[in-house]
Amino acid sequence: MKRMRVEIFHCSKYGNGAKVAEELQKLLTIKGEDVNVHHIREVEAKRLPTADLYIFGSPGRIGKPMGKMRRFLKKVDLPPSTRYAIFSTEGAARPNKKTGQMPSEEELAKWQRILPIMNELLQAKSLTKVAEMKFVVTDIKGPLRDDWQQKAAGFIATILSRS
Repeated sequence: MKRMRVEIFHCSKYGNGAKVAEELQKLLTIKGEDVNVHHIREVEAKRLPTADLYIFGSPGRIGKPMGKMRRFLKKVDLPPSTRYAIFSTEGAARPNKKTGQMPSEEELAKWQRILPIMNELLQAKSLTKVAEMKFVVTDIKGPLRDDWQQKAAGFIATILSRS
């Protein structure tokens, strides 16, 4: 069976996205895939290495992907139908300061648009989404929530099942 070549690009400010990217690399390597991880500042978006699958990860900033990642994704130059997966690192939901109530899923979806914006940017280039995953951080700088490694394993299982 042919090894799949995977290139992972992240934009990590406090190290949480880098940690997720390294875990994804580890899990894919265990499955026999050929994987490289890059911080987006290390590569040119218009000249990405050839791969069977690209994974992009960004932290959330005020409900959007980090500005550097948005600009990077706008410049990405890949052939139509190229397969991709995305992940985000997002702050945990907090109760409303006035009411003490937790926001509903609909309210969260209105304010946390990291994954939808990343998808819009990539699908505008006619790329094909394979999977997406949200990793929750407990505070602005982290750490990642305790279940993050199980979520990473599930993310990889979804990716491999669609390959």
